[in-house]
Amino acid sequence: MPRPRPRRLAVLGALALALTGCASTVSLDAAQDANDPLCAEVTAYLPQTVAGQERRWTDAQATGAWGDPATIILTCGVTPLGPTTLPCQSAGGVDWVVDDSEAPNYRFTSFGRTPAVQVYLDYESVSSGDALRLLGPLVGKLPQDGECTARPGTE
Repeated sequence: MPRPRPRRLAVLGALALALTGCASTVSLDAAQDANDPLCAEVTAYLPQTVAGQERRWTDAQATGAWGDPATIILTCGVTPLGPTTLPCQSAGGVDWVVDDSEAPNYRFTSFGRTPAVQVYLDYESVSSGDALRLLGPLVGKLPQDGECTARPGTE
C-alpha cells in the first residue's frame, strides 16, 4: 500500500480543521432538571434540521441548537410554569406559553408537561410555527399534567 505524501497529509489536515471550525459548539447552560431521564427521551431524537436550520452540537445536557449563528435553542428540564397571564398557543400537539419580552427573540415554554421544555428562537430568521410543529411531537412524549385554559381570541 502506498504511503501518503506529507503534502497530502498537510492538505487533508488543514481541510479537516477548516471543516470543524465552520460549525462550532454552541455553549449553553443546562436547566435545573436536565438530568431527568425523560429529557433524554426528547433530546435523543432531535432532528437534524428545524425550520431550514441545521443542527449544531451543544455543550450542555438536554439541549439542542440549530442555525449558524444559533437561531433555535431547545432546553429540557426547565422549571414548569404555573398559572400565567402570558398568551398560550398549541403547536405540534403541545401547549406553549409565549414570552415575547425579548422580541424579536421569543421564548416558548411547554405548559402542562413535566419536565418542561423551552424553545428560544429568533423570529427574524425562523417561524415559530415551523419549529414548534416539528419539535412538539418530541415534547409531547413527556407526561401531561395540565393544559392552557385561556388562548388568544377565546377570552
